[in-house]
This record gives sequence, C-alpha cells and structure tokens, in this order.
Amino acid sequence: MIGRLSGTLLEKNPPQLTLDVQGVAYEVDVPMSTFYNLPGNGERVTLFTHLVVREDAHLLYGFGTDNERRAFRQLLKISGIGPRIALAVLSGLSVTELAQAVTLQESGRLTRIPGIGKKTAERLLLELKDKLGAELTTAAGVHRPPPASSDVLHALIALGYSDKEAVAAIKQLPEGVAVADGIRQALKLLAKA
Repeated sequence: MIGRLSGTLLEKNPPQLTLDVQGVAYEVDVPMSTFYNLPGNGERVTLFTHLVVREDAHLLYGFGTDNERRAFRQLLKISGIGPRIALAVLSGLSVTELAQAVTLQESGRLTRIPGIGKKTAERLLLELKDKLGAELTTAAGVHRPPPASSDVLHALIALGYSDKEAVAAIKQLPEGVAVADGIRQALKLLAKA
C-alpha cells in the first residue's frame, strides 16, 4: 500500500495531478478540497494516499489531510459506493460538513452532490452514523446534539427554513429542551431574525 507521497507537483488537471517523486511520476486523483489548496507547479507537495487495485488498473487517490483520507476510506466501505462517488462527496463537502451532515442526519446536503440521489444519501447517512469515528467528528469540530435537536432541525427544514437558519436557531436553544418546546422557541427566534 502506498500511504503517502512527497514530491514535486508537475501538472494539475482537475481532479488529477501528476507528482514527481524522485524521478517517478505518479498520477493521483484528488478531491477538489485538496486540489484548491495545492501550490503552483514546480512546488513540493505531500499527500496522504489510498491505492485502489482493480483487475485492469491501479488507481491512486490523494488527500491533503489524514481526516480526508479516513473519511474517503469510510465511504468506500459502504456497499455501492466506489472511489469516484467517494471523491465526489469529498469534493462537494469538507470533512467537517460531511461529519455535521451525518451527525444531524441532513440528506439534503448530500443530494446536492452530483451522482448522489435521495436513496443513496439516506444510505450514506445511515451507514456513516456511527462509523465516522469520534476522533474524526471531534477533530472536525462537530459535537453530537441532543436527540431532540435533530427532530427540531427536521421540523424547521420541513417548514421551509434553510439548513443554515435552522442550525443557527438550534444552537440558541437550551440543552435538553423537549421537541415541541424546541420548535416553538426556534420559531420565535427565527421570527425575530
């Protein structure tokens, strides 16, 4: 397994780049989050990598952070999710946003990614619910809300509020509030905004 590459960046053609490591040029596919943070051609780059061996090819995927690679590997463990879809997910959402979507069970964030339909998004949320790992969600700055918060969030979204508005309102609610009271209080907060 090739775990990490350090070398000189030769070419960038989204989503692929070519990295020269002591005279050997590696073609590496990267998510757009990593791609946007790359330096210019001729600069040194270090990538965490994941090698996928298929019958007809050996494909190398690169990531700017170890958290991105861990999230990629968790996505690959889900039935029906291949490297291309996993790369699309990480290109459409940062690891923090993915962890937050899983924690709050927000399928809407995932369905905005090309190639992810409603059923696939729901399966991803279900499969990743307890598998993203506490260290990943902690490192990403996501903390599990009380269960009532998730129900309040879904209710606010169903009432037509955006994800951003609903999450902002929920953050202002007291800890351990009942669902009905939480919805009432959140609606009052949103009415003032």
